[in-house]
Amino acid sequence: MPNRRSDDSQGPDAGSEHPSHRPLPAALRGLPWELPHTFLGLDEESSPFEEARAVILPVPYEGTTSYGGGTRGGPRAILEASRYVELYDQELDGEPVSAGIHTLPAFELTRAGSTEAMAELEDAYGTLLDAIGPRFPVLLGGEHAVSAPAIRAHAARHSDRISVLQLDAHADLRDGYEGAPWSHASFAFRCLDVADFVQVGIRAVSAEEIAVVRERSGKGLTVVWADEMWEDDAWMDRALEALGNPVYLTVDVDYFDPSLVPSTGTPEPGGGDWYRTLRFLRRVFRERTVIGMDAVELAPTPGFHAPDFLVAKLIYKLIGYRFEEGV
Repeated sequence: MPNRRSDDSQGPDAGSEHPSHRPLPAALRGLPWELPHTFLGLDEESSPFEEARAVILPVPYEGTTSYGGGTRGGPRAILEASRYVELYDQELDGEPVSAGIHTLPAFELTRAGSTEAMAELEDAYGTLLDAIGPRFPVLLGGEHAVSAPAIRAHAARHSDRISVLQLDAHADLRDGYEGAPWSHASFAFRCLDVADFVQVGIRAVSAEEIAVVRERSGKGLTVVWADEMWEDDAWMDRALEALGNPVYLTVDVDYFDPSLVPSTGTPEPGGGDWYRTLRFLRRVFRERTVIGMDAVELAPTPGFHAPDFLVAKLIYKLIGYRFEEGV
């Protein structure tokens, strides 16, 4: 797998690849084209779909956000930031990009309403799963509503009940919010019939959601509250014990403390940190079969790139964990 940067001294927008997905004629390939606007800045020649083991799917949907907006810009910001992530990973002593990472065009969903959009996404995502076969899908949101159709599509294709590992500040267990049953605040509730949930980092819930937690605790729903995570690491064992196989991972970026990721619609103090989270997630990928993942709810702040970069690097780290044996 070639390095996407031919000359680091030329600056962050320099490189040997053309910004489009299509390979250039040989006579033009040496010109100083900018990096493509794909994950890690990889072009079609260095990351063809046929050879990729991971597939990036942007879904810039925003229809039910209830406080700060801007999640529609999340996928684009992640892709832009990822172009400046170093390909070598010191923890893994290798380049996860060697697994092959292909970026698809974005899904553009109907604007007829959230119910219609999520139905369209479930159908389209299912078609995608059938087409990509054993490749690892990584969905970039958009608001958290987009996770429900992805989870339901995965669940429909597995005979065993799947588990969802949800890193989040909010439980998202409302049976609808502000008149929308397929809201960002309801995605988990919409999937309880097809998947078990392990929720980590929760620190903001409604009375309605607490009732659901109490009713279902130990019966397909496990909650690790954020304050537990600061006592010791025992919560990691509890979460893993509750996690079945296979696993779908959904990361709402408001899981992180807002000192790390303030660029999100509903930030909550007291969230996860970087290294403790990576330690836990590496165990998850080693001890369970993770069949897909998403990262959602990034609402980019103009001129402030650190949160975008954190999410892009997290995704790259997780692809590395998924294919650790080949890095």
